[in-house]
Amino acid sequence: MQLGIPAFGLAVAAMAAFAAAGILYSRSRRVSLEGFISARHTVGGATATATVVASILGAWILFSPAEAATWAGLAALIGYGVGQALPILAFIVLGPRMRRLMPEGHSLTEFVRHRFGPAVYAFVLLIMVLYMFTFLAAEMGAIARAIELITGAPLLLTLVLVGAATLLYTTYGGLRAAIFTDTLQFALIIPLLLVVFIAVMSQLGGWTASFDAVREVNPDLLSMSHRPGVEFGFTLVIAVLAANLFHQGFWQRVYAAKTERDLRRGFLAAGVIVTPMIIIGGVFGLWAVGAGAAETPAVSLFSLVLDTLPAWAILTVMVLALVLVMSSMDTLLNGIASIFTTDLPRVAPAFSGAQLLAWSRGITAALIVPALIVGLLFDSVLYLFLIADLVCAGAMVPIFLGLFVRRFGGGAALTSALCGIAAGALFFPTKSLSGWWTWDGLTGVWHVLASGSTLASFLIAVAVSMAVAGVFLALGARRPEAEGYDFGELAARVKLMED
Repeated sequence: MQLGIPAFGLAVAAMAAFAAAGILYSRSRRVSLEGFISARHTVGGATATATVVASILGAWILFSPAEAATWAGLAALIGYGVGQALPILAFIVLGPRMRRLMPEGHSLTEFVRHRFGPAVYAFVLLIMVLYMFTFLAAEMGAIARAIELITGAPLLLTLVLVGAATLLYTTYGGLRAAIFTDTLQFALIIPLLLVVFIAVMSQLGGWTASFDAVREVNPDLLSMSHRPGVEFGFTLVIAVLAANLFHQGFWQRVYAAKTERDLRRGFLAAGVIVTPMIIIGGVFGLWAVGAGAAETPAVSLFSLVLDTLPAWAILTVMVLALVLVMSSMDTLLNGIASIFTTDLPRVAPAFSGAQLLAWSRGITAALIVPALIVGLLFDSVLYLFLIADLVCAGAMVPIFLGLFVRRFGGGAALTSALCGIAAGALFFPTKSLSGWWTWDGLTGVWHVLASGSTLASFLIAVAVSMAVAGVFLALGARRPEAEGYDFGELAARVKLMED
């Protein structure tokens, strides 16, 4: 059922409330360039947990895990949850290392430019912008379709309103405003998700009955040995880990933490919290199968809710979706803008801090238009996500090896990454997610090694990039006289932007 104008009014009120909260918070504080893009050393452990969780848990958790569960089952959900937690936990190691090497740094691209040179910098810049922009467009498209399903509101109207509301406080207060609203959104996300979860379970007859219905329709979905689910779960672990290591929002929060202890505590707690939330989001997909509400897997959660819950619970889901989407959109908008802003002083060294701040705000606002268009035109940006994930998988090992190994240069990093991506691309699916060649001898060795297999594609991308990087490291070890990179240069060359 559609709840019409009153429900849409509630959605608009929720958007306005968060925009007002972000603006009021920012008005009471001086907004500097460093505060706008890094909020350096301002966030304690509890707030770090809240902002990391709120930033990563966008509206996608109401769509993607449930969709995966409808065909891949419980095993895939475990992989999804673990895969999302791993990059968060990886920052417990990578974050402090980056802070020590670049105490006044801002972004991963800044590190790459100084560590590996302009070619690798351009490559990583492209990866990060592609991934984060795809994420942004997917979030906007998802919330617009969810509200259309519940209220009947036109897609374009929702896109314009949610984009404008998020822009109002993000362009005004920057990262500090985003972190503040993240704490509010975090306080709502978990209770709202649990309320919806309990309400649906009750309507389906309780815990046992809800899963009995799934078992009657497709018992394989509840089996941890369900091969499609296990394979897809491993695929998600690789893809999600690789992609999120290139998420600028996380790197901003590495520097926002007051101390390394706050960083570790915040990211550790966030990693623990995220996994069960994703699994809960996916369980709705399993229940939708049992209830016969999974005809359109991508919106199975919403189909189930509309079929089973009273109006108050449906409105709760809508508010939850809005909270989730705004919590990730502000991070993505400010994150992409910060990537470009950190490089502006090199392009325009005469710019003052105020001019750079104005440019950063302008970049943030300009991003919303193409994201709105992509979100409006494409029902699914899954294929773009897969492309970004493959590129990240191939680049992951070579780029982050440079954080720890001195004798590994830009040529080695770029060659290793490109070889990994090219090898993975041989197995990458077509746009219809099918294969484009067959080789029975190869699949006879292992059935996963087939064209169109995302697991093969991501595994091979990582394995080949590691192997090529290993060759470069072995060659370097044979030349002990060759000088490696001096990590001390990073602290000397990377300074606060307002200096």
